[in-house]
Parts: sequence; structure tokens; C-alpha cells
Amino acid sequence: MLGRLNHVAIVVPDLKAAMETYRQSLGATVTEPEILPDHGVTVVFVELPNTKIELLEPYGEGSPVAAFLEKSPSGGMHHVCYEVDDILAARDRLKGEGARVLGDGEPKIGAHGKPVLFLHPKDFCGTLVELEQA
Repeated sequence: MLGRLNHVAIVVPDLKAAMETYRQSLGATVTEPEILPDHGVTVVFVELPNTKIELLEPYGEGSPVAAFLEKSPSGGMHHVCYEVDDILAARDRLKGEGARVLGDGEPKIGAHGKPVLFLHPKDFCGTLVELEQA
């Protein structure tokens, strides 16, 4: 069911500073910021040869990553994103096996313009998992 690792997401308290750290210290290519109001975040992607690192900053009232920063003010790893060929089939299979899909269970459009879902970390070894349709 799982395809390739799409990205690892890191929540940061200051997106501009994080972008500069990756550009200056690591020599990375970093995309321009994109606001995703439906997800309550502003994102950039650090482009790597085999995957991406997503840097997230809270956006707007009730951002789901704001609570993360309250617990970890300097930021940290938030989730891993795996690609799947058919997100609805993956969702239905996982729910049938007892996994919890966060939110209303319906895919939302993510930063890459593709449907995404999030799976409860308690069902996946303490890690928040995002599925993105390939």
C-alpha cells in the first residue's frame, strides 16, 4: 500500500529563520512560503535528491501546530508523509483494520495540490502519519 516517503515535516516557531538556516548552513534549495488556511499552516519545502523536508509554521486562529509549539517551543518533527496510489482505498482499508483517520475522514487538498489524510499517532508507533495520493 505505501509508496515512497514524500516528506518529513518539522514545525518551526519562525519560518523565515528556519528557511535561512537550511539555505545558509546546509546549502539547501527551499521553496517560497505557501499559506494553507484549511490546514492552519504556512509551509515551505526543502528539496532533497530523494525526498523533501516540510517546514511548518502556525497560520491563523486554531492552527493545529500551535499546540505543538506550546509543548515544544523550539519546534521539532511533526509527521511523516507517505504516498499511496489510491487514498480512498487506503483510508477504507486502514479504517477497516481499526486505524483512526483524523478530522472528518475525508481527504483535504494538501500543499502539493493532492488529496491528503492524517492518521492518529497512537495507531502508528507514536508518529502522526500523513497519506498523500501519488
